[in-house]
Amino acid sequence: MNKRELGKEKETAACLYLEDRGFFILERNYWTRFGELDVIAREDGVLVFVEVKYRKNDSYGGAGYSVTGKKKKTICRCAMWYLMKQKISGSVSMRFDVLLIEGERITHIRNAFEAIHSTY
Repeated sequence: MNKRELGKEKETAACLYLEDRGFFILERNYWTRFGELDVIAREDGVLVFVEVKYRKNDSYGGAGYSVTGKKKKTICRCAMWYLMKQKISGSVSMRFDVLLIEGERITHIRNAFEAIHSTY
């Protein structure tokens, strides 16, 4: 299995995990001119942007270390683009979650970071 197939498999596992916990998946692999949002979901009226990170194990700090400040900024820019394109009010309740998959263990970090505002 190549990296792309493995990534797709882990994102599918992430979506199943979220759905089992009451999330409604709106989008997967949503591309913008700034980058990609792995999963866009809704939970109890809250719009949730989910970054999925997979590592075979926790060597080199594990999956969480790959969600850098630059990555957070990209996710936020993509989220603002999504809101604009979908004509969703910027006052909508939303949050940014990170789903870490290390081996077979899944860790869901709700509200992992605050929105980083930047200009397009």
